[in-house]
Amino acid sequence: MKYLDLKRINEPYVHAADEVLQSGWYLRGEATQRFEQHYAEYIGTKHCVGCANGLDALTLILRAYKELGVMKDYDEVIVPANTYIASILAITENRLTPVLVEPDINTLQIDDTLIEQAITPRTRAIMIVHLYGRCAYTDMIGEICARHGLKLIEDNAQAHGCRAMTPDGSPSGKTGSLGDAAAHSFYPTKNLGAFGDAGAVTTDDDELAALIRTLGNYGSACHYVFDHIGRNSRIDELQAAILDAKLHDLDAQNQRRKDLAAIYINKVNNPAIMIPQSGRDSVWHIFPVLCERRDELQQYLLEHGVQTEIHYPIPPHKQKCYSKWNSLSFPVTERIHAQELSLPCNPSMTNEEANQVADLLNAF
Repeated sequence: MKYLDLKRINEPYVHAADEVLQSGWYLRGEATQRFEQHYAEYIGTKHCVGCANGLDALTLILRAYKELGVMKDYDEVIVPANTYIASILAITENRLTPVLVEPDINTLQIDDTLIEQAITPRTRAIMIVHLYGRCAYTDMIGEICARHGLKLIEDNAQAHGCRAMTPDGSPSGKTGSLGDAAAHSFYPTKNLGAFGDAGAVTTDDDELAALIRTLGNYGSACHYVFDHIGRNSRIDELQAAILDAKLHDLDAQNQRRKDLAAIYINKVNNPAIMIPQSGRDSVWHIFPVLCERRDELQQYLLEHGVQTEIHYPIPPHKQKCYSKWNSLSFPVTERIHAQELSLPCNPSMTNEEANQVADLLNAF
């Protein structure tokens, strides 16, 4: 059993690529305009600005805030210690300072009870990461941002279609519309995945959206006129057309992931394996379990024909590229990265396959 069968998932959308190839128009055309409009409507924001990838989306948000005078060099951005490194790369690339905050071991998302003590006079934003497809937003985070005048930036690379939950448990706004601006990755493995790299920014801020579009087009809002030192970061027509076609099926495919996750949650009962708790909404981009014998469990599943992945083996603060942080201690994050194993959970799977994996986990 493959961890993810992209060929099977992508086969129904090849026609969208063929239509672009036949059109002869490959950048900044009708396919891009359609997808940006439809994705903004889907997320629930005024604007969607396509760009080259998810890291660029994060980087451009922060760069635009610096251009607008909201932030300056060495200002601080609070970010979860448990995240993919792209969240932090975008901060340091903009000569801003990441302030790492531990996650809650029960949700694996940033611990909102630890955020306020990390705020200093240089704090300008909180970046939440909807890691594994689970909503990281809480009302407490929104209140902290409002009270301290901080921007709320969402890294929505893994949670397309996920919703925040109201206190009574009913669904609320979608991730990507909960803060001041959000970055989205459409890397091929994502719930909404392109056939290559692609990304986008969503926001209700007219000025921010216009500036991000300009910065991603070499710094030009008018042909051959450059008011900013920009970069080349644009979504192409091929990826936009594919994503637009896939968007129609995203909710149904997310529901399929939820159905498979429910099999794991309801069936797995092994004290050696920590299964994610239900509660906050998740679209299960990744189904993460924790196990002290993680490597042994991974090998056991592979020997029984089940592929798994590890997201992620080394936390950002232990990476060589951030060597000045290597002596820092974030024990909850370090536990997650030492124990996390991702089970197959995607629309190409059957219920029988999910039950097979659950039975193997119980027998481990």
